[in-house]
Amino acid sequence: MQPITPLMRKALLADALLSGATAILLLVGARPLESLLAIPAGFLFRAGLVLAAFVAFVLVLSRCKAAPRILLLDVVLINALWVLASVAVLAAGVLTPNTLGTLFVLVQAFAVAVFATVQTLALRRTRLAAA
Repeated sequence: MQPITPLMRKALLADALLSGATAILLLVGARPLESLLAIPAGFLFRAGLVLAAFVAFVLVLSRCKAAPRILLLDVVLINALWVLASVAVLAAGVLTPNTLGTLFVLVQAFAVAVFATVQTLALRRTRLAAA
């Protein structure tokens, strides 16, 4: 078990807050966002569902005093995969959003990359403190 440090707890809560807000936006606003971003509403809605499940997982972890290290690494890995998938769908032409849609995808990917970086830093600090 790894203690959930104040830095990790803040990183998890900030991740859950931003991801939760994005999930709500995508779930509730998929249709209007489709015309605004030129991203299919079905794609946006499914992304919102994935985010909602992730938010539940992260919120549960953030409330723990300690958690298996693998679960904390899972959060970092899921965030890293989200960033890679975001860039990949644009690069591979899976999505062909307009300029605003491209910015939307890239800005949220950047924010998720920041969370993954801070969470990785928190894990390393905890590991160094334990050594």
